[in-house]
Amino acid sequence: MLYNLAKPLIFRLDAEQAHRLTIGALKRVPDRPIPDFARRLGQTVAGLHFPSPVGLAAGFDKDAEVYSEMLGLGFGFVEVGTITPRPQAGNPKPRLFRLVEDKAVINRMGFNNGGQAAAAQRLQMRVRERGIVGVNIGANKDSEDRIADYVLGVQQMGGLADYLTVNISSPNTPGLRQLQDEGALKDLLQAVREARGDAATPVFLKVAPDLEADDPDRIAKVAIDEGIDALIVANTTIDRPDDLQSKYRGEAGGLSGRPLGRKALAALRAFRSASGGRIPLIAAGGIESGADAEARIRAGASLIQLYSALVYQGPGLAMRIAGDLAQRMREEGVTDIADWVGSE
Repeated sequence: MLYNLAKPLIFRLDAEQAHRLTIGALKRVPDRPIPDFARRLGQTVAGLHFPSPVGLAAGFDKDAEVYSEMLGLGFGFVEVGTITPRPQAGNPKPRLFRLVEDKAVINRMGFNNGGQAAAAQRLQMRVRERGIVGVNIGANKDSEDRIADYVLGVQQMGGLADYLTVNISSPNTPGLRQLQDEGALKDLLQAVREARGDAATPVFLKVAPDLEADDPDRIAKVAIDEGIDALIVANTTIDRPDDLQSKYRGEAGGLSGRPLGRKALAALRAFRSASGGRIPLIAAGGIESGADAEARIRAGASLIQLYSALVYQGPGLAMRIAGDLAQRMREEGVTDIADWVGSE
């Protein structure tokens, strides 16, 4: 309710300015106790126990500044980043746009972040008992060897994260998505596997929703063969649906929020079919309600992530979705959310 009262004032600000003010405000708030989630929502994925399937996607807390505060707001896990080896400013501003009429966001941020060293200092201070924190790693825009950047990410951040996400799916770093090509992907994941060595930190792979017909089969096979622990489906899209209403609909960058939902769900189903349940899936893109979350879980997702919907619905959304899921499970007599996974 408070967010709804403040939203008109927040929306008068530039989107990126509003985001920075939000991060600053969260840093000044004392840590809230971790909520008690319904036990039926808990499950183990990639060897980690997630008390709720509702997570915060990468992009909100790029520099690992407020992961603890977001866990206190009711997220079952938080993914920080994308973090690159060296600091980088990202793309020129403006680069973040609210498509209010469409309940969407377009961003072309370009992996703006303070680099691994600064994030590592913050993550070293975290209280691990508060909850699961993943680190999303990427390559610097001007890197001459992007695979080497991901290897550095694994080496530098692996010991500080509960899991790592290899992000090769952002549309805002030129050429990055080419790492999804079969040969390049295999080389990358082999290097990541070697860098991880005997460490127990799970590694996830985040893929784009803009796929050719054979991409899910090819990507899933390489990921399984190379020991990747989960796939995150999916990142933002470069497509623009014909029915977008906002004046910002023509801006370059990745589209997220409500218009991404249908495409992200289709991609999730394609990866579920391609993998046959042999690798856990994490759904992202266009999730803004308990019904959306349930649909993704039934389509094969063990976990879900959201971000853009927070812009329009506020910080209580994670708890509302978790509560809706628990209520629906009670009504159906389901005691373990894992029984829902892939049940459609």
